Amino acid sequence: MSSTSSTVIKYVGRTTDFKGKTLWEIVGSLKNLGIGRIIVRSVFERYPEPSFMKIVKVETCPDEERRRVRVWVEKTFRGHKLPNLTEIYRTSYKTDYKLIPKNEEAKLFAKIKNEHYFPDVVLPREIEMPPLMKTFIVQDHEKKGLEPVKEFVMPLGYKHTTNRVRRIAKPGEEATVKFTMGLGKPVSPSLYEGIPL
Repeated sequence: MSSTSSTVIKYVGRTTDFKGKTLWEIVGSLKNLGIGRIIVRSVFERYPEPSFMKIVKVETCPDEERRRVRVWVEKTFRGHKLPNLTEIYRTSYKTDYKLIPKNEEAKLFAKIKNEHYFPDVVLPREIEMPPLMKTFIVQDHEKKGLEPVKEFVMPLGYKHTTNRVRRIAKPGEEATVKFTMGLGKPVSPSLYEGIPL
């Protein structure tokens, strides 16, 4: 009797979405270390707006860091060219970079010129305090005999990133985005039936 057996393949370890080469593999095989050429990261291809980098300067690293290279680029993120050069070093070893052929570079630049991707988004500087914090402050002021607080607001902090396409409101400027302490509009309203939001 012959028996048929099916082989089960089990993958172990982390998976990755990276598609491409390390930055050193790309610049190391190009004339003049690729200065002036355009590269993209596959992780940024998920956005509908073009994201790419123009190589401006390349610096090799010591032998013990063979997989890394230090590269300065003019970065365009989601259709916006960032004002300052961006240094790539810590992520240069990732196999996520692709070189754009010279005959396709003009298409990327044309997309930037022909389309305006983002309205001017201005983030608020302050947010209303949570209800429990308001209660504690009111009680604390009453115990100490202080004047009651008129405005229950606190400053907002934002994580800095070179890819930011929004800006924080200047003092006295009106924000175009509003953040509130409520739940806002829930994704699944049926879960909140009968509950005042």
